[in-house]
Amino acid sequence: MNYNVIFAPKASDDLENLLVYLIDEAGPETARNHVGKIVDYCLSFETLPERGAVRDDLRPGLRVVGYRGKASIAFVVEENIVSIPRVFPSRPRRPLRR
Repeated sequence: MNYNVIFAPKASDDLENLLVYLIDEAGPETARNHVGKIVDYCLSFETLPERGAVRDDLRPGLRVVGYRGKASIAFVVEENIVSIPRVFPSRPRRPLRR
């Protein structure tokens, strides 16, 4: 079964804000590449969405998964839809390189 992946407006804003931040820190090419990989990872939920930690304590059905220590992705699986309400970037541990 394939699922439709939908980014909520706040998740899209999170990714846009990360892109703007990274452009200043690491340059446009690196920024687009990094954010693109996070988006691609989110889109991979269309085939196997039921992963990550279940966080019913925050919201029923909420799951959170990390992406390579670079971001935490919050999402909900309902029927054939994966909705992504937020994407939380991790703080850089070291200066980014251009």
